[in-house]
Amino acid sequence: MRVYKTETSIKDVFLIKNEIFNDERGFFREVYNKHEFKNIGLPYKFVQLNHSRSAKNILRGLHFQWDPQMGKLMRVIHGEAYLVAVDIRIDSPTFGEWFGEIVSDKNQLQIWAPAGCARGFCVLSDF
Repeated sequence: MRVYKTETSIKDVFLIKNEIFNDERGFFREVYNKHEFKNIGLPYKFVQLNHSRSAKNILRGLHFQWDPQMGKLMRVIHGEAYLVAVDIRIDSPTFGEWFGEIVSDKNQLQIWAPAGCARGFCVLSDF
């Protein structure tokens, strides 16, 4: 299944769109595939998978890890949220800049934020 990445205004932060197969039963998509991620130049080794649920208008973040450094693949499985990545890499040409996108169960987008970016989100919809 194909994975597509789109560059954003921040170096190494990407919007990710996966191929989706719809039929009368619903849909299927591969959220992560090691070989597809590697083929398009995305990090393909993951050591952790998190899942959270928040009420409407809840703001979470900005989170980051220095030791060990950690990138994040962010997505929304139900409803809608505004996801943000902020470049806090001192040596980066986009240091201090941020990128935000509305991500939902409808548009099925994901955002990859590399190590050195703080991440956060605000929930825009009810449960």
